[in-house]
Amino acid sequence: MGRYLAPLFGLAAILLVSWYGYRAFVQEDFPLPLSATAEAAPQDRLPTEPDDWQGKIDYLSLDRRIAALAARPEMAGLAVAIVEDGELRFVQTYGVTDKRSGERVTPHTVFRWASVSKGVAGLLAAKLSEEGGLDLDATLNRWQTSLMLPGEAMSRVTLAQLMSHQTGLTKNAYDRKLEDGESPGLLRKRLGTAPLQCMPGTCHSYQNIAFDTASEILGQATGTIYDDAAQMQLFEPLGMESAQFGMIGLTGAESWARPHRGDEVRTLVESYWRLPAAAGVNSNIVDMARWLRAQLGANKDVLSSEALELAHSPRVETGRVYGGDLARALTEPSYGLGWRNFTYNGRRLIGHSGAVDGYRATIIFDPTARTGVVAMWNSGWGKPFGIPFAILDSYYGKPANDLSANDWLGLSNLPLPKPLQPSLSGNQPNP
Repeated sequence: MGRYLAPLFGLAAILLVSWYGYRAFVQEDFPLPLSATAEAAPQDRLPTEPDDWQGKIDYLSLDRRIAALAARPEMAGLAVAIVEDGELRFVQTYGVTDKRSGERVTPHTVFRWASVSKGVAGLLAAKLSEEGGLDLDATLNRWQTSLMLPGEAMSRVTLAQLMSHQTGLTKNAYDRKLEDGESPGLLRKRLGTAPLQCMPGTCHSYQNIAFDTASEILGQATGTIYDDAAQMQLFEPLGMESAQFGMIGLTGAESWARPHRGDEVRTLVESYWRLPAAAGVNSNIVDMARWLRAQLGANKDVLSSEALELAHSPRVETGRVYGGDLARALTEPSYGLGWRNFTYNGRRLIGHSGAVDGYRATIIFDPTARTGVVAMWNSGWGKPFGIPFAILDSYYGKPANDLSANDWLGLSNLPLPKPLQPSLSGNQPNP
């Protein structure tokens, strides 16, 4: 037998060498298609240059105004992306990741989502429900969780009510204790004796610690921990490679935005990262834009129209969102599964915003127009929350000087900013 095998092995070796030699010859003389090389295909190139900014929106004007906003001393860095008519049309970054080093923000700089993370939990719950793996109307006592609610509320409040903030607890119950370092699980147990704002299931009262019970329930429903379930069922299929949970998901990135308050760089604190469903996500602006496109129906193989409608649809009326002119402009506010709804100039908008020390984030979109905005910045200033509405005004055909439109980016009543200091890292400002 051995005398027959030897020639066979020899022949196989010759064929193998011949195949690899042929491959090398073909690749040298006939390069692989463009999509298989390091150079991206034209349709995959990010729209970061003015020549790329095509559509109804006045991108050039908005870029100048956003740049002026980003140059304010209250700001550090800012990243903005716009999806118009379902397509990514604008990605731009401004300012620095760290005022001490002057490192510039790029499209690959990772920021925190803060409470924008709640929409991830809402979509995972809706996806599992739509696929038959989760009952949103089951009461909370059906699962093994660390949560306790006053009285008989655990046998009356449903998962859908939990995720639309209808526990009846006082707003942001025990958040301060979480910030002081106390355990989320122990705090959830103590909510059983916490004061109520209303009878459970009868009003909206915004929560973080209670909401994050969803991470325990969704983990049980998928047979793994919540972070892994969200990664496997949402982020990975959507190509969101930078989207990660926890502090290491931020600081482990090659470029990440440091938190700021004015010129002070804040110390990172892990507290809200310990609530993955409520506030645990980090990503760059490109992946946040991918998330936005998914909300607009671009990835129906991952998030069906039924799942999107289930998560986004209003379930309870809320108080006003934001403050000042923005609060007055947004009428009929309501809340779905981790998503806010409101009416703006007669149009239904969906979105959410987030805030933790030194970071802010927002996602706002018009589902009918398939147009929306995502933005993240590493400071505590609230003015950039107006960016999506300035952009939507432009899409709807309202120029900045239209008296019927609010000047959401107006800086005329603010003191002049200090000049931005030159970069110490050798990086040049974005064009």
